[in-house]
Amino acid sequence: MTSSNDASARPSSPYRAAGTLKGRTILMSGGSRGIGLAIALRAARDGANIVLMAKTGEPHPKLEGTVHSAAAQLEAAGGRALALVGDVRRDEDVAAAVDAAVGHFGGIDAVVNNASAIDLSRTDAVDMKRYDLMQDINVRGTFLLSKLALPALRRSAQDRPGHAHILTLSPPLNLDPKWAGMHLAYTMAKYGMSLTTLGLAEELKDDGVLVNSLWPCTLIDTAAIRNMPGGERMVQAARGPEIMADAAHAILSGGMDGAGTVLSGNFYTDEEVLRATGVNDFRPYSLGAPEEQLVPDIFL
Repeated sequence: MTSSNDASARPSSPYRAAGTLKGRTILMSGGSRGIGLAIALRAARDGANIVLMAKTGEPHPKLEGTVHSAAAQLEAAGGRALALVGDVRRDEDVAAAVDAAVGHFGGIDAVVNNASAIDLSRTDAVDMKRYDLMQDINVRGTFLLSKLALPALRRSAQDRPGHAHILTLSPPLNLDPKWAGMHLAYTMAKYGMSLTTLGLAEELKDDGVLVNSLWPCTLIDTAAIRNMPGGERMVQAARGPEIMADAAHAILSGGMDGAGTVLSGNFYTDEEVLRATGVNDFRPYSLGAPEEQLVPDIFL
């Protein structure tokens, strides 16, 4: 079994970066494992400063990694890291994370809204505590972290035009009733994150702060998926989180095309972004299943 944190076990990436995140400061919610950690590691290899705010300060019995072990990996990869134990649902924790990022690294150039909770239960089966958890982490947490980071992001946009960015890991706003009908509570929570992208992109269009969402075309191998019923079988037809890391890097570094142009208010997929950088063969990101047997992700 391949751990979702073990980036060294993957084949070399087909992505060739046109831009760099060297010296930029990224504030991420979550990030102690999975997709968030992969995105942070890719930025760290450029020499970025990464502030991780995550709840996991002590080892979890079922999930690998803590915010401290993640920070150590980022430092080893060449970045500078600040590990903060905090809960995106608590206003004071988020405010403290923003202040710490500005105080420690001098500002914030990008916010990555990575923290998310998932429960695919149908309406009659979903526990309301899980419903509240998804709303609080996914929707409120994304809105709150973005909101409190805005002054620092505006300063970044003024000092270094094109650097300020909010990137949220959320799906396109697909109003096909299929998705709401399959798992209404989760769909509302993820679409709330996407509405934050849509609204902030419009609200900040004159401030120089870019706002976009990113979503995978296929299932991604993460500990959260492996811990779901049937998850160990599901991830055999998944891609590794490095595909999302490379796509996030291309968006945040402004390297999506030859002109280095990234627009705002988009709901990108990982494949769309990487094709724009010249990647045509996605097989290196797979865990071994043929491309035609990969499990498509939801909401697409």
